[in-house]
Amino acid sequence: MSNVDQSAGRRWWALALIAAAQFMVIMDTSIIGVALPRIQADLGFSQENLSWVFNAYVVAFGGLLLLGGKLSDLLGARRMFATGWLVLLAGSVVAGAAGEIWVELLGRAVQGAGAALIAPSALTLLMMLFGGEPAQLGKALAVYGAAAPAGGTAGVFLGGVITEYLSWPWVFYINVPIAVIALIAIPALMPAGAVRRGSTDLLGAITVTAGLAVAVYAIVRAPEAGWASAETIAGLVLAVVLLGTFLVVQARRKSPLVRLGIFRTPQLGAANIAQLLLGGAWIPMWFFLNLYLQQVLGLGAFASGSALLPMTTAIMVLMVVVAPRLTARFGVKPMVVTGLVVLAAGLGWLALARPDGDYWVDVLPASLVAATGMALAFIPSLGTAISSARPEEGGLASGIVNTSYQIGSALGLAAMTALAASYGADRLGDADALTSGVSAAFIGAAGIAVAGALIAGVTLRGRRAAVAAAERESANV
Repeated sequence: MSNVDQSAGRRWWALALIAAAQFMVIMDTSIIGVALPRIQADLGFSQENLSWVFNAYVVAFGGLLLLGGKLSDLLGARRMFATGWLVLLAGSVVAGAAGEIWVELLGRAVQGAGAALIAPSALTLLMMLFGGEPAQLGKALAVYGAAAPAGGTAGVFLGGVITEYLSWPWVFYINVPIAVIALIAIPALMPAGAVRRGSTDLLGAITVTAGLAVAVYAIVRAPEAGWASAETIAGLVLAVVLLGTFLVVQARRKSPLVRLGIFRTPQLGAANIAQLLLGGAWIPMWFFLNLYLQQVLGLGAFASGSALLPMTTAIMVLMVVVAPRLTARFGVKPMVVTGLVVLAAGLGWLALARPDGDYWVDVLPASLVAATGMALAFIPSLGTAISSARPEEGGLASGIVNTSYQIGSALGLAAMTALAASYGADRLGDADALTSGVSAAFIGAAGIAVAGALIAGVTLRGRRAAVAAAERESANV
């Protein structure tokens, strides 16, 4: 085999590791879904606070992604990729060994911090490996993109298998051998990348992470404390102050965590809004669909995970085979808008689920429609958000788009949890009330998807306009 063939083969093995990393960090948001009732019983979580097993991971993940992207640009993508795996491994051990609520949440937050280092550096490495060949880049992004929702849905199945036949701590311990394999493979497969001078802007990272965490906490607490209560209003005001401080800090620093001018890049801001609202609609769907399968239809952990396998398969096939071809033919804007509309239709269909429903009637067809919408919208919006930035800001662009999706997921889930609770989803054992709450969450998520479609239709540019804007931006650099 020639050196060229060996290099090409190693590049695709590197892509496999990058896709596995994306699969893992997203799987860790969902693998706990089926295990939540067992975790709740063993550690004593209340129904209202149970979503924090998810949110502790996602808030740390989303809040630190910008810092992870910056560190990837400054210290080298390969170095941060390996560091992220080490941190994820440590958090997984803590979360699996937890015997108290605060230890569990700490472990989940550490896992999220590791994921925040892995995700942007993985995208940067992908661009380093394939960015010079547009045709190969499209294939690489399709594989990478399919790994995200596939990891989210496959996590539910794996969580079911593990919870049913082992015990819930193993939904965290499963990360350990995978992390060890990744750490062994990284030096041989990944390019080293450049190291640049600059500061890390810890103040920016602290204010944005704290602001997002406070916002999510206030929304989750609102149904119990009251939307007009002093606690809820104070929490939301504090979140606005912290996020406003973050923007002020970014505008004044010579080396900010986020160069605010990057949002003037054609298509980047619009694509990130699409990713934010896509996450805000998709993640509540699988969270409440899993609750419906277990707590209303009465499926066990393994059966519940298996019930979502058709959705996983559909997403993988559509993202890898169908979505790139349709995007090449019709362009980004029609695909994103159509995908979000189809996702909304699937969510609306799921909202019709009955307390005495049937999987084949109430779940399977609607979940496949939702999966189709997700697959159509995810790839073009992700690729646009990443490819719009300058090469030297690849880590930053990766961090921004991952942040958009994860924070959309956290805020969407927090809001839909509050909405579902107000319609009775917190009344365990009452199938009618649970179904009413879950249906309300599906309708709310459908509204998020519709809003995403409308905003994408207005903000995303058509193919000709995008090319012209990019040419103007290049001329100004």
